[in-house]
Amino acid sequence: MKSLFLSTRFFLLLTALIVGLVVAFFVPALLAPLQVLLGLLVLLTLLDVALLYAAGGGVFGRRVLGDKLANGSDNDVALYLENLYRFPIGTQTIDEIPHQFQRRDVLFRAAIKPGETSIIRYQLRPTKRGEYEFGALNVYVASPLGLVRRRFRFDEKRVVPVYPSFLQMRQYELLAIHNRLTEVGVKRIRRVGQSLEFEQIRPYVAGDDPRTINWKATARRASTPQAADALVVNHYQDERAQQVYCLIDKGRVMRMPFEGLSLLDYAINATLVVSNIALIKHDKAGLITFSHQPGALLPADRRSGHLRKLLEILYRQKTKYLETDYERLYITVKTQVRQRSLLILFTNFETLSGLHRQLPYLRRMAKDHLLLVVFFENTELRAFLDAPATSTEDVYNQTVAEKFAQEKRQIVRELNRYGIHALLTAPQNLTVNTINKYLEFKARGLI
Repeated sequence: MKSLFLSTRFFLLLTALIVGLVVAFFVPALLAPLQVLLGLLVLLTLLDVALLYAAGGGVFGRRVLGDKLANGSDNDVALYLENLYRFPIGTQTIDEIPHQFQRRDVLFRAAIKPGETSIIRYQLRPTKRGEYEFGALNVYVASPLGLVRRRFRFDEKRVVPVYPSFLQMRQYELLAIHNRLTEVGVKRIRRVGQSLEFEQIRPYVAGDDPRTINWKATARRASTPQAADALVVNHYQDERAQQVYCLIDKGRVMRMPFEGLSLLDYAINATLVVSNIALIKHDKAGLITFSHQPGALLPADRRSGHLRKLLEILYRQKTKYLETDYERLYITVKTQVRQRSLLILFTNFETLSGLHRQLPYLRRMAKDHLLLVVFFENTELRAFLDAPATSTEDVYNQTVAEKFAQEKRQIVRELNRYGIHALLTAPQNLTVNTINKYLEFKARGLI
């Protein structure tokens, strides 16, 4: 039987009997009792096999996970095991997860009473987009005797795609709807000035800005019976239908990994979240990807299904090995983005000279649009700088590392000098910091 295996307990007992038989060669009086024990072991093993293959008995198992996994997030996986035997069983469950995870800790033990169901939960965190193939769910069942195990196999060969982190997107979406974004580090930004988009006239309440009182409407209401509370104010809302484009660099500078994810994947996850927040704020979200050649282009929109299109495009993006062509990016923006928009450019500049090569194209884009250049702080370099120096070599290395860190800060100052907004951020803080910038621009009326 291919699904039947002898247990560790059986081999331990058999080994003990074999050792006893060897001893019995020198002590003949032990031979008869050992032969009885050996026969008893054989009978119990046959009885155990009969129990495991009894009619109507067995185990039902299934693996429960979503139709797709979220890249860079902890995805929940649940294993359901139902005992169909009339006696309690012990199980060992091995889930054949995709090889990309490189995990060896997916063996789970459980004791299940008759007719009950056991639920085993664990999490998987993918770090690359693409298709992941799950193998079988193997359940090894033992009766109370525990001499043999019967294997059951379920859910064989299931392919699950790994998409940009829609779990992170949903988390921020729920917080934004309930005005609780401050819980994840998004700042509460005080509005500067007044939005120009009028929404409605409403009665004055304590705390309203007196400058928003509509005196003409108040005068018209003064002759009515409600004259005592006749003051009314103009109510304004954030300007809507503004365009927000995320520009993602797919060149070689975005291949650098941090905590398993490449900079490109950090940018893709942040793009999905920021675009969704923009749609919640009634703005239009668009996407442009680029490398040494033009990439994907999704015009800014907010119609139903637009976010799904964005997700599918982001799923297919891959980094390239060549240097990015910013001239092509400028041409794409010039020809395809006609309305003044917020351009959030995700890229990475390591040196000031690297910035100067692309600065002319950035300055041209900044003339027609509000440009935010987002690039990454080397967190491993920062950890090295914060460590105490214990030798002359450490001092020398930290001096060199500080030069690179200083150059990153100089890039920010250089961009600001030409009126280009810049954001230097650690990869793990990319999403929060980018949302903060977007909300700041909205509050200041810059878009």
